[in-house]
Amino acid sequence: MKRFSLIFGCLFALLILGSATKNNSPENSNSISLEGVWELQHQYIYEDNEVHDTLYNLEGYRQVKMYSKGKIMWTRFNPKDTNEWFGYGTYRIVDGYLEERLEYASSEMMKIVDTVQVFRFELEMDGNTYSQISHDAEGHRYNSENYVKIE
Repeated sequence: MKRFSLIFGCLFALLILGSATKNNSPENSNSISLEGVWELQHQYIYEDNEVHDTLYNLEGYRQVKMYSKGKIMWTRFNPKDTNEWFGYGTYRIVDGYLEERLEYASSEMMKIVDTVQVFRFELEMDGNTYSQISHDAEGHRYNSENYVKIE
């Protein structure tokens, strides 16, 4: 019985130590990795937490995100918009959510950054695709950007 108690105690201590160890990676799970270059394919509009409509990119529209070692950089080109859209900052994945903090950005984006300190999205990944899903104040899905890995 003493041997069982000693083994159980050691296993319990290892479990506690393992859970207390911090992971310095921006991605808290080995199975989730955004490292690489991603391009926006389309967006979903949700109603009652279900996909209601799909918005495809206009001809000539491109949006690309690059994730590397906890850093994010993105750019958008819309031939019908004369504003520049880009940003740079840090990211991390926490409990299935993508959190992005921009350090600097284009002037139009900085107007948004002044009011939103952390951009937080539900994250869904499937092979070489991912979706960042926005939630309204009540926690319901209302929009998602859907990306495919290009590098």
